[in-house]
Amino acid sequence: MTVEHVIFDWAGTLTPWHTVDLAGIWQETAAALDGVGAHETYEVGERLLRAERELMARSRATRCSARLDRVFELAGVTPGARALATYRSAWEAHTFVDPHALEVLDGLRERGLGVGVLSNTLWPAGWHEEIFERDGVLGYVDAAVYSSEVPWTKPHPDIFTAAMAGLGAASPDRCAFVGDRVYEDVYGAQQAGMRTILVPHSSIPEEELGAYDAVPDAVVGTLKNVLSVVDEWNRTAV
Repeated sequence: MTVEHVIFDWAGTLTPWHTVDLAGIWQETAAALDGVGAHETYEVGERLLRAERELMARSRATRCSARLDRVFELAGVTPGARALATYRSAWEAHTFVDPHALEVLDGLRERGLGVGVLSNTLWPAGWHEEIFERDGVLGYVDAAVYSSEVPWTKPHPDIFTAAMAGLGAASPDRCAFVGDRVYEDVYGAQQAGMRTILVPHSSIPEEELGAYDAVPDAVVGTLKNVLSVVDEWNRTAV
C-alpha cells in the first residue's frame, strides 16, 4: 500500500539524542523553587529526580501517561514561574531539531504526504509547539499527539491510533512511523499495523530497552534518508 502519512517520534528522532544530566537539571530547578532554602536544595533536587524516575518506570510498565506537574507533586513541592523557567532553560540545548528535519518535512509536504508527531513526554503540548515554532518546522506538522495529553504512552496501540486519527489516515498500512527505539517506536507502531523506519542513533539506557524485540521495515543512518525509504516504498506500490 502507498504511504500517505509519516509520523515521527520527537526526542531521539526529530531531535537528535543527547546525554542529559537529569540530576543536574533537577538540582538547578530545586534551587529556583520559591521557599526552598540553600540547605534544602540538594535533598529537594534528589526527590524530584526520584519522582521523575518513578513516573517514567511506571509509564514503561503500565503504558499509562504522566505529566510534569505530577513530578513536583510526588516530590512534595509546588513549582513557580521561576522554577519552571529554570527547568526549561536547562533543557533547551537538548531540544533543537535535527539539521535535516526541515529538508525532510518539506520533502514530505512536496510529495503531498501528511506529517505527524507522536511523543512520549511529561511536557505539555504547548512546550513542544514552541520548540517547533522556534526551529521553523511547526507549520509542517499536520497533527501531533503527546502522551502528556492522553491516557497512554507508546507502545500502547491506542496512542498510535490517536495519531493516525489526527491525520485522518484511512488505514494503518498507509502510515509509516519513524523512531529511534525498537520497543516504543518499532514494536508499538507494528502492533498498530504501521510500517516502521528505525533511526538508531540514540544511546538508550538498558532499563528503557523494553521486553519485546521487533524488526523494523527499514533502518536509516540519518533522518535525511527517510525520504528515500518512503519514495522506494511508494514506487514499488504503484
